[in-house]
Amino acid sequence: MQPLQGITVVSLEQAVAAPLATRHLADLGARVIKVERPDGGDFARAYDSGVRGMASHFVWLNRGKESLTLNLKHPEGRDILARLVAGADVFLQNLAPGSTDRLGFDAATLTDRHPRLVVCDMSGYGATGPYRDKRAYDLLVQSETALVSVTGTPEHPSKTGVPAADIGAGMYAFSTVLAALLLRERTGRGTALEITMFDALTEWMGHPLYLTQHTGKEPPRVGLSHPIIAPYDAYPTGDGGQVVIGIQNDREWVRLATHVLERPELATDPEFATNQARVRNRARVDAAVTEGLAKLAREEAVDRLEEAGIANARLRGVHELIDHDQLVARDRWREIDSPVGRLPTVLPPMNFAGTDPALGPVPDLGEHTEPILSGLGYADVDVARLRDEQVI
Repeated sequence: MQPLQGITVVSLEQAVAAPLATRHLADLGARVIKVERPDGGDFARAYDSGVRGMASHFVWLNRGKESLTLNLKHPEGRDILARLVAGADVFLQNLAPGSTDRLGFDAATLTDRHPRLVVCDMSGYGATGPYRDKRAYDLLVQSETALVSVTGTPEHPSKTGVPAADIGAGMYAFSTVLAALLLRERTGRGTALEITMFDALTEWMGHPLYLTQHTGKEPPRVGLSHPIIAPYDAYPTGDGGQVVIGIQNDREWVRLATHVLERPELATDPEFATNQARVRNRARVDAAVTEGLAKLAREEAVDRLEEAGIANARLRGVHELIDHDQLVARDRWREIDSPVGRLPTVLPPMNFAGTDPALGPVPDLGEHTEPILSGLGYADVDVARLRDEQVI
């Protein structure tokens, strides 16, 4: 039995944040009905065509869902949505601010009409405040929350390589919906939730936020390095690879200098022996580590670091992640169906003993419109009329 078997989620979703939340709900066995516009659907479907003609974002975020196309500007489209919501456990949306209010599907209305319903509104900045109507793409929210100010090199701020604001909001929506469902089991009542990208990243900025608040100094951008620890960076090896080393204490520095770099004199040199000294002399420390590793191939360097008990990692590209030994050893790859055939997919991080995730197919646009309407009692002739009138 899947953990969320029997739970129905209706979602007005697009892009990344809400689809990530509902995909995790689908992975745990919930029935997720994804409501899309008839004229193209979720705009993430057109981000790229890298997965055999399908968009990589869409394939990542939408397995296991049913796609229903509805024109919500049409009264009958809104009526169909209302009938779906009446039978749902969760209604989740991340449309533009105010959109669901204008459609009559705001949280206050829905929770009053359906007391057991969990309603989750997702947005960039929230339903109140001066930024309520401001556009909120991932890069913009990363900038507003100062994430880019602590990411990158001293010369160049950078956004993260994955959409951190979207992912953060999606994960908070996922976990908060689960908590709301648990609360409903105890009280018999649903609730209204609000999750914002801005709040998610503000929470993630905890360390720089509180450090700056109490010291008045913003942490510098240091790339892969660390502002108060050395050595802590990626270092080149003799075969063109790179290894990442993070020394956490002076005992580890002794082992690195002695067993890996084969320069035991660095272990006791007062300009290297303590972390504070190494931070003051970071350039010389990095030069010494680089010189020592330049004599080794990447795998030889990793072996030495492992033998010395030094925390390390290979600086991998995405191709190397696909074939990562840990993914292979733990059997983390599966295949799912899609409109373009079978596709590889990584198992979700939620691991239940004795239960495999649902991993349903990626839906084509409107693929489930007719069976969903049939389940609501619409006859074939009604469905044909709705299609002719461009309701679906």
